Amino acid sequence: MASVTDGTSGSAKRRSLASTLRRLLPKFRRRVRAVTRSETPSMLRRRRRATRRHSPLTRRILLLNIVPVVLLALGAVYLSDYEDELIDAELASLLVQGEMVAAGIGEVAVIGGETTANRLDAEAARQLLTRLVRPTGVRARLFSETGELLGDSAVLSETGRIHIQPLPPPEELPAEPPSQRWADRIGDWLGRQLSRSDRFPAYVEHAAPSLRDFPEANSALRGFNASAVRIMSDGRLLLSAAVPVQRYKQVLGALMLTRDNRAIAASLREVRADMLTIAVAALGITVLLSLYLAGTITHPIVRLARAADEIRLARESRPEIPDLGKRGDEIGDLNDALRSMTDALWQRINTIESFAADVAHELKNPLTSLRSAIEVAARPSLEPEQRAKLMAIVVQDIERLNRLISDISDASRLDAELMRGEFKTVDLKTLLSDMVQHYAAIAAQKAGVEVELRLSANPPYQGLGHDGRYGQVFRNVIDNALSFSPRGSRVLVELSREPRNGPFVVTIDDEGSGIPEDNLESIFQRFYSERPSEHFGQHSGLGLSICRQIMETFGGSITASNRKAPDGRVLGARFTVTVPAAS
Repeated sequence: MASVTDGTSGSAKRRSLASTLRRLLPKFRRRVRAVTRSETPSMLRRRRRATRRHSPLTRRILLLNIVPVVLLALGAVYLSDYEDELIDAELASLLVQGEMVAAGIGEVAVIGGETTANRLDAEAARQLLTRLVRPTGVRARLFSETGELLGDSAVLSETGRIHIQPLPPPEELPAEPPSQRWADRIGDWLGRQLSRSDRFPAYVEHAAPSLRDFPEANSALRGFNASAVRIMSDGRLLLSAAVPVQRYKQVLGALMLTRDNRAIAASLREVRADMLTIAVAALGITVLLSLYLAGTITHPIVRLARAADEIRLARESRPEIPDLGKRGDEIGDLNDALRSMTDALWQRINTIESFAADVAHELKNPLTSLRSAIEVAARPSLEPEQRAKLMAIVVQDIERLNRLISDISDASRLDAELMRGEFKTVDLKTLLSDMVQHYAAIAAQKAGVEVELRLSANPPYQGLGHDGRYGQVFRNVIDNALSFSPRGSRVLVELSREPRNGPFVVTIDDEGSGIPEDNLESIFQRFYSERPSEHFGQHSGLGLSICRQIMETFGGSITASNRKAPDGRVLGARFTVTVPAAS
């Protein structure tokens, strides 16, 4: 009693100390409450689900599926290689156009002949240059062999240096919608940011340009075609190509054509717009498909998790796991496994509950007998002979309790051991031969009963299971047969096999009184025992129940029946044990 008081006072002191700390330290109170809530993992998961707005698995699926589409969109925006190809094509086009114009100038605007020195006619060259180049929208400059600028298609009058700027046709003058203008501006700005234009030199417009300002024109005077790319102050690129003007293989001047990259920028803008449109459409489809995929994965998992929580928290009712086995995928397999596991757990729980009730009932009988015998034996007026009989009953009940507790302990451990056991090949002939030889000597001495083995199957005799557990089954059945066999009788153990390589069949026949027809199944129930009076209290009634549990675990079976004569007379009991073949 003192120990109980001390424990109570100690727990009271701890509660008072904790309450004092909670009053003095609010942080301690909150920390203690948080730790208390976090002690249960399911409560923590439910709290996370309550604060979780989106599924993490859905986010991961969306991220993994969106990343490739985003990379595709970035690749569509960053088209530097395609831009370089367009620039090279534009420069090649300028060179071809320049060669054609230079050839025309060399044929028409040259003074001289085959035997005299040739030189360019400046006025004729300017007129021809303006007439040939102006419709193409290209700016052309013509330099003499001394480097002097003879003509510029962008200058209306050389005297006043009046520059001209081409205007769009009247049908193109109507203003575009503001949204289109903003889209073009954004596209042009984005193109300038991504065009890597900083690798090109800057273009400077001089009031009086000369040959020194254009290295490609200088190369053309030496007889070589040349091109260059420069960046203007507004960020646009200026493409230039220079070709020599020749007559009779004599270089008379250099023609340089220049054009900005408006056409290239427009082409890039169209390609980017098309690819971005495709990327946006692909992104939308990817998001929808990802959400669908995530829903088909996360929703069943959430349902299974909720059902598992309901089963864990159930006390009286038995919630069911939703049936998702028709999906035919891994989640369906998981659902089938969870349903099978749940059924097995409920069966295990029911078995444990009924087993506990049976154990309490079986233990109560010998305890009641013990109590009655001890109460009577404690009387002073009891005669010595009666007291000795009562003490014999006490000893017998104690032995019965000891045997019952041992069998109960073995039965409770059997299920866990069978779940951990491994299947292996068992030589049934060797197992039964050793067992029959052992029983033949013991049974002949104690009970005067002959034990015989008969082989009715062809080798090999390879069964599938566990030799130790099968030996336990055969020992229990043979012991049971010996307990019912009269002296001078025979117990026959026969090993046969079903046709077409079926399972092995082991029959144990005795010559006892048989089994009541109504009890052919009840004898396999726990604690069922119906034996002769001389064997009373020597069996717990768990042996045959354990045998059936072992055989069903390894895929076999055990049944009981009576052997009868043609006239219906019972010749004895027969136990049939089916053992799966190793093949």
